[in-house]
Amino acid sequence: MVRAAALALCLCLASAYAFADGPDPTWGQLSEEQRNVLAPLSGEWDSLRAWQREKMLDISRDYPSMNAKEQERVQKRLSEWSRMTPYERETARKKYQQFKTMTPEQRTELRKKWHEYQSLPDDQRQTLRHEHPEIYGTDSQAAEPR
Repeated sequence: MVRAAALALCLCLASAYAFADGPDPTWGQLSEEQRNVLAPLSGEWDSLRAWQREKMLDISRDYPSMNAKEQERVQKRLSEWSRMTPYERETARKKYQQFKTMTPEQRTELRKKWHEYQSLPDDQRQTLRHEHPEIYGTDSQAAEPR
């Protein structure tokens, strides 16, 4: 009887552990390390879709092996992402998908144009965003192409 109870307890603990490492844990089920990496998403974590959580867990898993510059970039992007509206996020996803379908030459040209745009004074960039939101996005969407 004692063995059965011990086995049941072990199975319960193992399943709870497996769930916490699974693709859909709540914020409270994340490890301290995961919560530290994903802190910008703390307020919305429990409302993210399962596939979004899984993607973020992949990032937190890879984070320790990143160099300091890569970690800084991840933190910056997570913070920017957490401030975006659902519409802005969907627009960013679509633009990223378009970027992935470009040839390497097209990507290089786009990056060149992006750096030229970034070198413009703020007022000129704002004018371009206002006149051509379909190209330059809004102020909150202006993020460097990957």
